[in-house]
Amino acid sequence: MYITYHTPKEQDLSELMVIERLGFTPEEAATESAMKERIQVIADSFIIAKNEREKINGYVVGPVIPTRYLTDDLFERTNPNPKVGGFQSILSLVVHPDYRGKGIARKLLKELEAVCVKKKREGVTLTCLEELVPFYEENGYCNEGKSNSTHAGEVWFNLVKELL
Repeated sequence: MYITYHTPKEQDLSELMVIERLGFTPEEAATESAMKERIQVIADSFIIAKNEREKINGYVVGPVIPTRYLTDDLFERTNPNPKVGGFQSILSLVVHPDYRGKGIARKLLKELEAVCVKKKREGVTLTCLEELVPFYEENGYCNEGKSNSTHAGEVWFNLVKELL
């Protein structure tokens, strides 16, 4: 399977929302308006994976923030990224169920990390559910314990990968 990596365009919104809803519970998933705002405001930290038929297989997205850990307000509003510095957050890393197990999520992380190195980001930060902690640890992220996040009423864990 041949995969290419790109920034999304607004016409990708409906396809992105299908994948978002397949990857997250209704409480966890981004709204269509939040996703559209992310495309418009932080396309420089939004990467999609497309196959040879131009079908989106997955994506990673999140704003650059000044703090080491995510806060729940990040899921509701999007601010432009600074040119350099800060921590790259990940709000969503999701691969369509038909394409899981093919290394796409790992490659999306690597693509985003490469952008972060160029822009001198301190690191990458995210919250995830307990069952996903091993995946991120395998990819070099450090579990820094339970998050203060109450997003979707779930228990989240802070994972960070330092880059500088």
